[in-house]
Amino acid sequence: MQFNINKLENYQCISTIDAHTEGEPLRIITQGYPTIKGNTILEKRQYLTEHLDQYRKLLMFEPRGHADMYGALITEPCTKEAKFGILFMHNEGYSSMCGHGIIAAVSVAIETGALTMPPVNQAIGIDSPAGLIKAYVEYDKNKNIVVSFDNVPSFIEALNQSVEVKNLGKVDYDIAYGGAYYAFVDADKLGMDCTPANNQTLIKAGWDIKKAIMNSYSLQHPVEKELSFLYGTIFYSNKTTHSNSHSRHVCVFANGEVDRSPTGTGVSARAAILVEKEKLTSQKDIVIESIVNGKMTVNVQKTCDYHGKKAVIPRVSGRAFITGYHQFLLDHKDIFPQGFILR
Repeated sequence: MQFNINKLENYQCISTIDAHTEGEPLRIITQGYPTIKGNTILEKRQYLTEHLDQYRKLLMFEPRGHADMYGALITEPCTKEAKFGILFMHNEGYSSMCGHGIIAAVSVAIETGALTMPPVNQAIGIDSPAGLIKAYVEYDKNKNIVVSFDNVPSFIEALNQSVEVKNLGKVDYDIAYGGAYYAFVDADKLGMDCTPANNQTLIKAGWDIKKAIMNSYSLQHPVEKELSFLYGTIFYSNKTTHSNSHSRHVCVFANGEVDRSPTGTGVSARAAILVEKEKLTSQKDIVIESIVNGKMTVNVQKTCDYHGKKAVIPRVSGRAFITGYHQFLLDHKDIFPQGFILR
């Protein structure tokens, strides 16, 4: 039996390359999206939100995606320092920054020839909603591509806070920013295992903690009002699989989505906390695991002042792998043109 895909020419088609970074998926949109208007990357994100959100739902939601799908849309650069711009999407909307997305997008661009391999230590500038990101690429001893990036200034918002959470009681937390704001909670102190078998419990607890903090603590980003929101809860644990790992992260973000990687923006924010709480020194690498044993390495490149806040510039490294390329189709008669989510 032979299928003739030429007969599907009347369908709307969006092309993607799919990859994962340390286990976390990224669907990179390559063709088929309408023009995104705006002079800055934040203006482009706002335009997506107001005019093109149906396409996010089409690609992130079932039946083409799933509740934990993550996507990236590549744009023209908006600043002189950047090679390209990037906008991130997920089950709830559009995030301000995504470390695993940066790693995957750069790795895929190099592998497919969209970018040429730069000299060692030469930065690739990327416009993100959180600010300019500088990425670096090199080959490891096995000739595999390894991508690192210097994140935006990352800083502590609040330490040693507590909040009452239904079914959990008093929960202690810290808040830090690494391109997005996260609440950090000691899973060991709560007696919660950061393992795949405990996934649903972590989702429920993470979501309840996030809501409780949002109702009791007001965030205000020093520069961009649009970034003044709590993105997720990160549980951390000293129970690691690998002896050389510092700790393990499980990030519950957006609408109960779970990051399969250690979370690039999350390890950036955690680095700021560790400088204060564990006296993490500059240039010292630490490895953080994910719920599925993916790994990211982070170190503090330098400290700086960020609009009156003591901040660090974290460098995060990880590996990404292409998993497929797709042409997603939409029949104008489809009964689920914007998909759905089952959790």
